[in-house]
Amino acid sequence: MLLVKEITSKDVDLCFEFDLKTISLWTKKQWESELRKDGIKVFGLFLSDLVIGICSIQIILDEVQINFFAINNSFRRNGFGTLMMKHLFFISKKLKIKKILLEVSKTNLVAENFYSHFNFCTVGIRKNLYKDGSDALLKEKKLIKKLINK
Repeated sequence: MLLVKEITSKDVDLCFEFDLKTISLWTKKQWESELRKDGIKVFGLFLSDLVIGICSIQIILDEVQINFFAINNSFRRNGFGTLMMKHLFFISKKLKIKKILLEVSKTNLVAENFYSHFNFCTVGIRKNLYKDGSDALLKEKKLIKKLINK
């Protein structure tokens, strides 16, 4: 059974181990810190008891910053990333979020294509942000369009 459920600070080991097996972004201490921050929501995509995806977002007023988004390597290219992104859009709509922001390595073409599929636009670049010296692309997706009075 496929289920999206909230992940809490008691699940730090789950997040850290998942991260190690996917994108190796954060240390265990960084995960502990992430799960304690104000405005953080973390959700996982589970197939029975197996976590196949994790997304961490930070809500700041009417914006969401995606801090972590990954799918288990064995489950990629099967629509699970799309399912998690649609869940994020659902949460954002309920919270009246106006835009979603993220950063992704310029060299990560798979992720770049994935976010482009959802109409995330590049709005800036952070030079040499990653350990390998690659640049980060700052991406944005506007969710609520302003009404134009005529």
